[in-house]
Parts: sequence; structure tokens; C-alpha cells
Amino acid sequence: MTNYLEFEKGLAEIEGKAEELRALARSNEGMDVEAEAKGLDTKAATIKKDLYSSLTPWQKCQVARHPERPHCRVYVDQLFEEFTPLAGDRTFADDYAVMGGLARFRGTPVVVLGHEKGHDTRTRIEHNFGMARPEGYRKAIRLMDLADRFGLPLITLVDTPGAYPGKGAEERGQSEAIARSTQKCLSLGVPLASVIIGEGGSGGAVAFATANRIAMLEHSIYSVISPEGCASILWKDAEKMREAAGALRLTAQDLQKLGVIDRIVKEPLGGAHRHAKDAVNAVGDAIEAMLEEMSGMDRKALIADRRQKFIGMGSKGLAA
Repeated sequence: MTNYLEFEKGLAEIEGKAEELRALARSNEGMDVEAEAKGLDTKAATIKKDLYSSLTPWQKCQVARHPERPHCRVYVDQLFEEFTPLAGDRTFADDYAVMGGLARFRGTPVVVLGHEKGHDTRTRIEHNFGMARPEGYRKAIRLMDLADRFGLPLITLVDTPGAYPGKGAEERGQSEAIARSTQKCLSLGVPLASVIIGEGGSGGAVAFATANRIAMLEHSIYSVISPEGCASILWKDAEKMREAAGALRLTAQDLQKLGVIDRIVKEPLGGAHRHAKDAVNAVGDAIEAMLEEMSGMDRKALIADRRQKFIGMGSKGLAA
């Protein structure tokens, strides 16, 4: 059963009626309601197309956070072969908000790294809703070092509201760990391709996405702060999140215009959660294309390309 979002109420009503008719027909042999149900399906498809062709930034936030949206584990299971997970930061503990390891991507040996949110109450708590602690970023650095040492392309899948802001995380050096992870991204001599698959929140996302090539799913978001956090700071009212979402320019379409990302990966109509397999395959094709673009670049060229990308981005921001 589809979990409908706030702005999909009209769509939910039409699709619900179509399903009710079909359920009635299944319990009453001889009743033919297919023509009427198909008419409702057509109406629902039109509503869905109209809705998703003009989503507001806040509506895109809702889609990006949809609980049924495919998370990192789904992409790893469907896109990568021979995945061997690696755990722990060799200093404090393992962090289940970050998953990664060695794998093959369409025949090519790679290191894959990403945030995992979990898919139900138990796993969301286990993975801390994708909010990494310092040990998660130090585990990421360890995997980045591994990729660099063995000359393996690094693929990162970003989906986090932001780094975990708890007291323990701060005591163990949260900001330092994020900074070192970002620094490590800049120094890697291997291709680094990143995809924002849901939420790209604050430094917690930047620590994985300081990449040569960055892609975003069509309805994902990427921002320095959440709309709710921004609204609380600017207006002292978290309910102003709709206005904040618009002001932050956090959509894939805005960020491509600004030069923050390189490509947008189209989602199935209605969002990645409605047809997860199609969304996963589209992300796979984007990763393959990004790796192909970097295939002829040596170590120095890759480092220079990445540094120039972010230094140039900073210069544009200052000029603006």
C-alpha cells in the first residue's frame, strides 16, 4: 500500500477508489468494473503527472524524505556484486549510519560508501536515521584510504539529514571528523563519483560528496541546513519551513544551475519510492557515465579536477 504524502490527497482518493472497485469485483464474481477502474487510473495518472511536474521545494523535501524511498542498502544490493562490507573506525566503534566496503560495479572493482537510514522503526533506530557520528566519518576515511591505496574508484551514496548533533558525538570530535573526511575526499587520487539519493544535509553530506562528479536524483535535496533548522534560526519559527525551503535553493534543478552538481537523474513518475527498481537502474547508469568521464584521467588530473571544482565554486559564491 502506497504511503501518500500531504500534497497527494487528491491522488490518494482517486487511486483508492480504483482499488476499492477492483476489490469489490474480486469478492463478487461476474461483476465487471474494469472499464470504470481504468478510467480512474487514467485520471490518477494525469493528476500525478501534473503534481510532479510542478513540485515546490518543500514538496520535494517531502518526496526526498519519503519512508519508502530506496536507501543505500537497496542500491548496494541491486547495483553491486560481491559486496564485502567493512566495519569499524579502528579507534572507537562501528557506526551503523555509514555502510561501505569492497564490491564490483558492472564488472569494475570499486569501493562503495554511503549513509543508511533503515526501512522500518527497528532499523531506523539501529542506523540512527542515517545521522553519522565521528566514528562513521572515520570509518569512511579508512575506506577512502583503502580505495586510494589499491587504485579503486570510490562511489558514495548520500542520504542523511546531517551529522548526528548529540553530546557524545561532539565530545568525540564530530566537526574534526567531518573536516578530515572532506579533506580526504580532496586528496584522493582515484575517481570519486557521488550521488545524492535522498537528503544531502549539511557537512554530513559534504564529507562524502566532495567529488569529481556529483549527481542528484530528480526529487532529492542538498543543502547547508534543513528547512526547519533554517526557519528556526531566521524566523524563530520552524513552521516557516516552506519559505525556508524556497530560499535555500536546495533542489537538484537549482543546484545544477548554480554548478554545485553535474547531472540530474530522472526519477519514475511519482518519485523513486513508487518504482524503486527503475530509480536504482537510473542511478546505476549515471554512475557508469560519471566513471566513464574520468576513465582517462591520472592521479594528478583527478586531484586537480576535484580541487578546481570546489575552489572555483567558492570563488563564484564570493563573487555573487
